[in-house]
Amino acid sequence: MFDARITLFAGHYGSGKTNLAVNYAMHLKKHHPHVAIADLDIVNPYFRTKDSEATFEQLGIRFISSEFANTNVELPAMPSNAVALFDDKALYGVIDVGGDDRGAYAVGRYADHLADEPSKNILLVVNSYRPLTRTADALLEIQKEIEAAAHIQFTGIVNNSNLGAQTTLQDIVASSEHMKEVAEKLALPLMMTAVKEEFLESLRDQIPNLFGLKIITKNEWRI
Repeated sequence: MFDARITLFAGHYGSGKTNLAVNYAMHLKKHHPHVAIADLDIVNPYFRTKDSEATFEQLGIRFISSEFANTNVELPAMPSNAVALFDDKALYGVIDVGGDDRGAYAVGRYADHLADEPSKNILLVVNSYRPLTRTADALLEIQKEIEAAAHIQFTGIVNNSNLGAQTTLQDIVASSEHMKEVAEKLALPLMMTAVKEEFLESLRDQIPNLFGLKIITKNEWRI
């Protein structure tokens, strides 16, 4: 899936999509010279990618966000230069979308661009251990809400199921079996299972399409 020029991550609040988007942009940078990440949350309190701006600059990753990110200004605000993701065909772009349908409205502005982009992945990020996203029926409702708000269609699912620092290998394996059923219910391929890097070797023979995550916090980067 690393061949897609545009990769969009959306999902329910607390799904871990921002950390995933940041890690994915870092991974893309190892394979492609021109990489950008865009934070398309439209209400200021939900901006989190902005916290990593200095590291993006260090790594040579272009960062796109509203000028009001991480300020006290609370109003819907779209980054004026986000269209560069679609106009610059040499650029590999990662898009972090706000939670649920409210955050997904921002993407609607670029729905035509996404429709015209032949190389894209539009991914629903799921943490099946979160209270509101444990069942396939609940996730199907979230899928429909986001797709309707953003005027897009998901192309796949990312299993980002975890219990934070308490996550065990058994938790990941159990979520993998559950997410196979979810993917069938949502009629979407399960394209990636995101796990902490320390779990990669132990799970490599059990779960396909693993993606290793560094757990990135606001004040700490471990590169």
